[in-house]
Amino acid sequence: MRPRAAVIALVALVLAGCGDDKRPDGRPASGSTLRATLTDRDGDGFLQRGPAMPLTERRDLGGGGRPGREIARFGQITDAHVRDEESPARVPFLDRLGSPFESTFRPQEAETAQVLDAAVRALDAEHPQAVAVTGDLADNAQANELDLAIDVLRGGRSDPSSGGPRYEGVQQGDNPDPYYYRPDNDAPRHPGLTAAAQRPFQATGLDAPWFPVLGNHDALAQGEVPSTPAIEALATGSRMLTDLDRDVRPPSDEASAPAVVDALLDDPAGLPGRTRAVAPDPRRRTLSPTQAVEKLRAAAPGTGTVGGRLDYTFDVGDRVRAIVLDTVRREGGSGGVVLPQQVRWLERELRRAGDRSVVLFSHNPLDASDGGPAALAALGDAGNVVAAISGHRHHNAIEPDPGGFWRISTTSLADFPQQTRMFCLREVAGSGLALDTWMVDHDGRGVAGPARELAYLDAQGGRPQSFAGRRADRNARLYLP
Repeated sequence: MRPRAAVIALVALVLAGCGDDKRPDGRPASGSTLRATLTDRDGDGFLQRGPAMPLTERRDLGGGGRPGREIARFGQITDAHVRDEESPARVPFLDRLGSPFESTFRPQEAETAQVLDAAVRALDAEHPQAVAVTGDLADNAQANELDLAIDVLRGGRSDPSSGGPRYEGVQQGDNPDPYYYRPDNDAPRHPGLTAAAQRPFQATGLDAPWFPVLGNHDALAQGEVPSTPAIEALATGSRMLTDLDRDVRPPSDEASAPAVVDALLDDPAGLPGRTRAVAPDPRRRTLSPTQAVEKLRAAAPGTGTVGGRLDYTFDVGDRVRAIVLDTVRREGGSGGVVLPQQVRWLERELRRAGDRSVVLFSHNPLDASDGGPAALAALGDAGNVVAAISGHRHHNAIEPDPGGFWRISTTSLADFPQQTRMFCLREVAGSGLALDTWMVDHDGRGVAGPARELAYLDAQGGRPQSFAGRRADRNARLYLP
């Protein structure tokens, strides 16, 4: 595998021309992609303002006609992965091993809180009645990460720095490891970017009520393993592992990922590779799933729990009932699970919804979760479900479900295209409904602008991965009979 910093530099130089300081020829788009979007028209590696992306009409489930009165309007933020990139409990070195460890390092990793803030500002301009935050607000189940993400959603002073007063991490300019992108030195150069990303800022905050969904990265270290005393000691300590010894060859299959992360993080006295000193910080303590649930519930009025899981309902206006389903495995692993007792609770809540239309939010897509088929069957049997909406995959996708509703997956804020999603449920003349959905670009202010540029160029998470999906997976009018 080629070093990540070298790949980024090569892409930037090939596309932009060595030494070329060409910038976009128009103002970047901000907000609804129904008005304008971002595009790389000339292939130079820089995003520019592009044309609007109209709704693609989809009648996979039948229905049709002219949409009329608006019933409900709501937004979705997912997979922000607000991260303490200076934490000793991170494993950025695993990224170079490939699947399933991709994106344990991202070149834009220091700017995650500011990207979330920029997305909030853009989503506020769409005037949702409610916003579902469908998991992975934090990246590494650390208290300071989740606290920072909540501060940004609420609005007010937000401080992304941890440890010492200066940036301490793998992107420091004096790091000799060529794998890591160093914005002070490597192309595309952004001198002072990591320093700027540490400064406190005034977050705008969501205008609408927001409703959290638990994600695996909110509750598990690296999204894979429950915290242990040793992992917490490492997170709050003063030694950061930056590279593995050459003779360390951890398995790279999906099933072994939790064990690998656990083995590397759970023995701070014997970290197997090059380390560096960092300032310790007790705010980096890791959270148990129970603690993560309680922190989210306390932060967002209107949430609740059933049997210790973040399962609850809320209304969007007087005609739409939203159901939140907690799919995180408490024993570890990134795959989703829906327990039998959750299916029974879901069936009761679907009956209680009465004649309201129902949307379901989960972090993991139900079709890829253990126990998910039973939940999908319950949604289909109810007859009033509009959509099952999720995150986790970092990829836009819209598929019809045989049960007569839509399955919608939304891309992350952590990777390109760093967008949120809006929804508008409308009546259709005669009979039926239409669910309009469209992507929303963040405003790119401050360090969020360079972060999007780096996300676009990132070889593992950027445009090569096509996380934006097809046009029909982004802006679509989804008919329901």
